Amino acid sequence: MTLRTATIDDLAAIMELERRGFPDDAWSEQTMAAEVASAHNRYLVDVEGDRVVGYGGVRALQGGSDADIQTIALASEFRGRGRGRALLRALTDEAVARGARELFLEVRADNPVAQALYASEGFAELGRRPRYYQPGNVDAIVMRLNLGEWAERAAPAPGAALAPQAREENSRSGGEIPAEAPPIAENSSRTGEGAGRADQEHTTDAAQEATA
Repeated sequence: MTLRTATIDDLAAIMELERRGFPDDAWSEQTMAAEVASAHNRYLVDVEGDRVVGYGGVRALQGGSDADIQTIALASEFRGRGRGRALLRALTDEAVARGARELFLEVRADNPVAQALYASEGFAELGRRPRYYQPGNVDAIVMRLNLGEWAERAAPAPGAALAPQAREENSRSGGEIPAEAPPIAENSSRTGEGAGRADQEHTTDAAQEATA
């Protein structure tokens, strides 16, 4: 497993995974390109050999107090190996590095596997947005992570055993997001073309089954 920063050269591979993982609400190629290119975001790809098998993104303005997981997705044959969790943690590390104190995401209410993953990493339910995901009229669960507490927990004690891996699903936060949109205050509602969407875990947001 190799995680590296996504570039525009990865767009075709990312879009193939995007359309397979989110057939009902895949982002457009234009939106994804803007997401990857935005200085406000950090997108990572998971590479196996010369193949991109997963991707994820976080929106975090340098010095801002909050950040948002935009999306996380994996090819189905690479789920169940801890790769989604590794993506989530790497994106969380980036939010911390950019100075964020809180990390938000939205996850589908009908995606208990992704909810369990986020809860195991310290995310707590903040509220719900009725019928947020369309089509389907599925509620969004808004979750928040205190990054200071997360950083303390993430530092293992000497000799501590590793926690067992947990399953997780693709997800993403809400609708599509313009690349240079202003920061989202308190993870406010974002829907539709040109609006925000985390877990993905594409939270995010958002979710077809995928295990980490």
